[in-house]
Amino acid sequence: MVQLSAISRRRFVQTTAASSLALAGMGRSRPARAQSTKPNIVFILADDLGYADVGCYGQRDYTTPNIDRLATEGLKFTQAYANSPDCSATRTALITGRYQARLPVGLEEPLISLSPKGTGLAPSHPTLPSLLKKAGYGTTLVGKWHLGDLPDFSPLKSGYDQFFGILGCCADYFNHGAEASRTYVLPFPGLAHQLYEQEVPVERHGYMTNLLGDRAVQTIEGYARSKEPFLLSLHFTAPHWPWEGPDDEAESKRIRDIFDRDGGSQKTYAAMVQSLDANIGRVLQALDASGLASNTIVILTSDNGGERFSNVWPFTGMKHELLEGGIRIPAIVRWPGRIAPGAVSEQVMITMDWMPTLLAAAGTSPDAAYPSDGEDLGKVLTTRMEAHPRKLCWRYKAGSQRAIRDGDRKYLRIAGNEFLFDLVRDPRERANLKDREKDVFERLKSDWEAWDATMLPERSRPANYANSSNFLADHYGVVNPTAPPTISPAR
Repeated sequence: MVQLSAISRRRFVQTTAASSLALAGMGRSRPARAQSTKPNIVFILADDLGYADVGCYGQRDYTTPNIDRLATEGLKFTQAYANSPDCSATRTALITGRYQARLPVGLEEPLISLSPKGTGLAPSHPTLPSLLKKAGYGTTLVGKWHLGDLPDFSPLKSGYDQFFGILGCCADYFNHGAEASRTYVLPFPGLAHQLYEQEVPVERHGYMTNLLGDRAVQTIEGYARSKEPFLLSLHFTAPHWPWEGPDDEAESKRIRDIFDRDGGSQKTYAAMVQSLDANIGRVLQALDASGLASNTIVILTSDNGGERFSNVWPFTGMKHELLEGGIRIPAIVRWPGRIAPGAVSEQVMITMDWMPTLLAAAGTSPDAAYPSDGEDLGKVLTTRMEAHPRKLCWRYKAGSQRAIRDGDRKYLRIAGNEFLFDLVRDPRERANLKDREKDVFERLKSDWEAWDATMLPERSRPANYANSSNFLADHYGVVNPTAPPTISPAR
């Protein structure tokens, strides 16, 4: 409910009207169909969820029955990758189906209030929602956008009909109204964001994960009434910091640094992931209750590897690193009648594959002027075809990191050191084969350089490690440049 004590009467009228129109208007922009034959799509993106943070990928300290149910009823990838070890870059790849380094917004790692003014996803660029919209789909984003701020950029300018969530990188789980940006001024102003309804800031009270779950259920119910095919992008902010479970409102009032460097525990993290799982369960229940489950593709994945309290076993590394723990992620897809229950695929795949895969499932394809770098994995999903080799590339400005995977081998450069790993025999990346397999090492390094030459140049200003030794004890020796980075403040 909008609180009149927190916002003006004019804002109350604006936000209430926006909310009512957003839900009531679903399906009215297109003729209603008696029954859609195109599959609905519910794309659930968790924020910083590590590879083994859920039960079906090895978590044993707590349970995630609803995410595990998706794996039992669908297909689980064991070699799924994020396009980047950071959020906005991966989101650029997801929505465009292309390597993020082809777009200026994808060079920000991540996009924050200190990024150059005017940086965001160009509204003219075709996107997954814009192309599905042309194919007759209703499109809604619930949750995190993180691809540019108003007035130039927003979900509504890039293909979504409806939006409820945050425009930027992060938000407190309880303090996500007008006071958020004034409360959290550390490590710099503008990092904490408030909720928006369409393009109007709104005040809502409650735990963020529950609020997003509430809106997702309402959205599904609305589309069930309209009978039009739909894309629901449900991009949770969990389990991203600050470290606050559903019962931790007191912690929300304590902290002033949204990074929450002195907070959190594995117990708190477990509560955050279990809340995420519970709200995914509510979404699955809504699909069942509305009779849509049998014709709906449901995907669960993460934008990058895990953070401080995450479980990335059997890998090493974490978010912001091109070690496997920073880019290997859970990825589950359920499509009743098309994907065999309980399937497990060792196919190497990456975030940007989802766009061509989902467009093909909907009977359409990427814009020819903006060809996808991803691969349509439809046959992998529906026929259990044998895994085939892939060649995938990454780069990350902090630490001058580079990586390429070709088949089972991975070339990695991080902080000036170079490695070659056999990821099948050595998933923890311990045995450096660069001298033992010198020809493979040189070939992969050359292949990476050839790929890099086809991308936009990296941004020229320095990039700091987010997890340096003064923050994380196990990162001793990891230091940032002594000179402050040159920045161009954004709005």
